[in-house]
Amino acid sequence: MNFPPWLEQAIQVRLDEVSVRIEQDPELSRVRGETNEAFEALFASKDVEQTPEYAEWESRYIVTKGIENERLYMQGLRDGIQLTVSLLGVSMPEEIDTKA
Repeated sequence: MNFPPWLEQAIQVRLDEVSVRIEQDPELSRVRGETNEAFEALFASKDVEQTPEYAEWESRYIVTKGIENERLYMQGLRDGIQLTVSLLGVSMPEEIDTKA
């Protein structure tokens, strides 16, 4: 399915905004810092893959990527629901509550 160029541009702008917000997230910055420290410790030894430092770095890297992917997924899901609701012209529950 092809989207009109204006919709593709809007999606790209939103993706860029969400990516910047995730990059600046304090918790994720902390986790990235820990991952970087573990990565630096990894190369302090010669046989990298057999060291506990490698296992530590690998674990932290997987956690970091997991957090990033989870946040991107959840934001994409929220955006998709908002877009669907907007296109269908359905009132959101928040809008219904404020009108009552």
